[in-house]
Amino acid sequence: MRSLLLLLLLTLSWALSAQAAPVRIKDLANVDGVRGNDLVGYGLVVGLNGSGDSLRNTPFTEEIMAGLLERLGVNVTDEAFRPKNVAAVIVTATLPPFARSGSQIDVNVAAIGDAKSLLGGTLVMTPLNAADGEIYAVAQGSVLSSGVAASGDAASVVQGVPTTANIPLGARVEREVNFDFSTMTQMRLALRTPDFTTAARVEAAINREFGKNLATLLDSGTVSLDASVLGNVNPARLIGRIENLMIEPESAAKVVIDHKSGTIVMGEDVRISRVAVSQGNLTLRVRETPMVSQPNPFSPGKTVVVPRTLAEITQEPGIGFAQVSGESSLSDVVAGLNALGVRPRDMIDILKAIHAAGALHADFIVN
Repeated sequence: MRSLLLLLLLTLSWALSAQAAPVRIKDLANVDGVRGNDLVGYGLVVGLNGSGDSLRNTPFTEEIMAGLLERLGVNVTDEAFRPKNVAAVIVTATLPPFARSGSQIDVNVAAIGDAKSLLGGTLVMTPLNAADGEIYAVAQGSVLSSGVAASGDAASVVQGVPTTANIPLGARVEREVNFDFSTMTQMRLALRTPDFTTAARVEAAINREFGKNLATLLDSGTVSLDASVLGNVNPARLIGRIENLMIEPESAAKVVIDHKSGTIVMGEDVRISRVAVSQGNLTLRVRETPMVSQPNPFSPGKTVVVPRTLAEITQEPGIGFAQVSGESSLSDVVAGLNALGVRPRDMIDILKAIHAAGALHADFIVN
């Protein structure tokens, strides 16, 4: 009896651990309208150790360099200068929501010419524009490149990507995005992965927390919030309280396959109907071993190349038929597929065949 009770407790604990873990609403949804804005700019990285653009192949680098020097009071008209320590770059950044004037953000830098490396360079003051054409930040500072390249007369080595870099806190915000959150009474939560069950649980959790019909389910990806039912309330405090509520999310069953790396990922809810699988390989080999036939010395004959081809077909015995139990859990599916004893790339072909047979009950995604 004691061993039976222990087994029952272990089974119950395993069942409870197998359930979906609760997740905060802030990790499942975004507040509609609270988002970042993309910024882009065109600038120069200087101070490179001879690894910059060759100005004959990148005339736009010479033009921006001449414009920069003229703005600094240096006249370079009709001057022939060919520096090798300058590279033209595209600078990108994301302006976070509610960023205030004077705050700093990270920027990414990427060469657009034929520069070999940005290691050790310094980005010159570069305005960053948004989609509306206005300047929202200005970037400047020493670039940090994680890649390095070295070459000699007979060999070269490259580690990482030396033509890309970043500048932590390298841009300063100069313009704020006009967005008054404090006066909003109607808000919406947008789920990152739309699902009706998850959205319904978000609605129920919010209404249960406040004891009023604050949230309304609109569709699989949107939950509306009406802050007016709570009277005079601070929207920021309201969202701060809502986003820390815990719910158990639901997701559709999916099988994701990456052909390039041979990676297979299956969700917990993947089910396979009862199916029998057999797998074997057919190998065709063709070998060319031409033979040269030469006449005896001083004979009137001539050298002839005689073709010789050896073709063979080899069929591996395969695994026979193996049965995968139907309507099983993820662990049973994995155990059944592993019982086939095939390699991951062969497993991809098997899963494709099972899906084509209608026995794989999940979204089948191939990248």
